[in-house]
Amino acid sequence: MSRAVKQPVGQKRLTNIAIVRYKTHGIRFEIACYKNKVFDWRSGSEQDLDEVLQTDQVFSNVSKGIMAKEKDLKKAFGKKKSMEEVCKEILAKGELQVSDRERALQLDSRLRDVASIIVEKCVDSITKKPFPHALVERALKDPKIRFIPDNRKSAKQQMLEIVPKLQEHKVLNIERARMRVQLTVHSKGMKQKVLEQLQAKPLADTCQVEREKEEEGEEEEEEVVC
Repeated sequence: MSRAVKQPVGQKRLTNIAIVRYKTHGIRFEIACYKNKVFDWRSGSEQDLDEVLQTDQVFSNVSKGIMAKEKDLKKAFGKKKSMEEVCKEILAKGELQVSDRERALQLDSRLRDVASIIVEKCVDSITKKPFPHALVERALKDPKIRFIPDNRKSAKQQMLEIVPKLQEHKVLNIERARMRVQLTVHSKGMKQKVLEQLQAKPLADTCQVEREKEEEGEEEEEEVVC
């Protein structure tokens, strides 16, 4: 990775700056990033490190422009790690420095993201209908759940973790929405193999096979609901 300052499209250097701070071995390290890109990197939607860092240099104090000492870098990260690897570790383990107001806004935004995925992927187990968005948000804030949004994890990952808790504490009558897939297999031998696979665990626990007899002369179709 070049040590020259990289400038993402639409970004201006030294504006929208975010400091990620990481303390290890009793030494503080900081890197200068683009704020919105830090979240993209951590969620996996941004893979290009040059689009995240304002510069690939490591500081002991970004605000004062004080660079980290080489001996401190070697002590904390070892002698074999490249500067790119050091920056990646700081990004992964460090804490993004934001104001209390910014942090509250970020967490509220992530909570809404998680609620949106729940609305999209889950239904009421009784009515089989989607939940209103506002109802899901209230459920996530229920004291029994104690859901704390995490900007280090994707909204989808957090949805997968929180749905079992909503079920366990019966805050919502919730289940994953099922997907209906229609399979038409023309070979009887292949058809039997497909049915055996669908009826074996773990698919048998989540999928149901519905047979539909077509008009005379036409083949029987299998519809799978998962």
